[in-house]
Amino acid sequence: MPRALVVADEVDERLWTGAVHGLSVDLVLSAGDLPFDYLEFLSSALDRPLVFVPGNHDPDLSGFTRYGGLSMRDGFPARWPGPAGGTNADGHVVDAAGLRIAGLGGSVRYSDGPNQWTQAQQARRARRLMRRARWRAWRDGGPVDVLLTHSPPRGVGDRDDPPHHGFGCLHPAVRRLRPDWLLHGHIHPYGEHPAEHRIDGTRVRNVVGAHVLELGRTQGG
Repeated sequence: MPRALVVADEVDERLWTGAVHGLSVDLVLSAGDLPFDYLEFLSSALDRPLVFVPGNHDPDLSGFTRYGGLSMRDGFPARWPGPAGGTNADGHVVDAAGLRIAGLGGSVRYSDGPNQWTQAQQARRARRLMRRARWRAWRDGGPVDVLLTHSPPRGVGDRDDPPHHGFGCLHPAVRRLRPDWLLHGHIHPYGEHPAEHRIDGTRVRNVVGAHVLELGRTQGG
């Protein structure tokens, strides 16, 4: 079963050293709001693929297309501001280390910053993601193993203050995609150990900080 280093929101200074070489993992997943050079370091030091979604404190990565080492925006070569070697899963379905990962970044809109969405906007983005996942499943039969998001589902590990509300659209997304895991950040536990939740058979985990998890499909189909 693939093992992943899953990170979000808070840098673990112990890992930004040679100590990271002691980890045995197959990939790095980030649920957002971390320095991109930190993510680059983790991926490079471990020599493992990096898949991430942006958080509300990350720069705008929309509009970029990438072809190998070449990055384009609006038809012109442009320097991609994201982490070198990383794959942005926001709104996409990505295969890495034997896992199929569907991504949906960003938070509820509370300012004019990037990667913020109203509930209706995120619901439209979630529907597009589900269509892409259905097409991939039709093409090769592979189900989604991990739904990687920055924000949690509404009412499942989120907060009462508006900037930390979760997204309601993640409930139908989970029930349609049936991933084993929904991994999210955005909600800082401030020293507490956040409870793991479930939506039907999907385990919902707050991954703020750094966690090593075994990820794989145990649900049927």
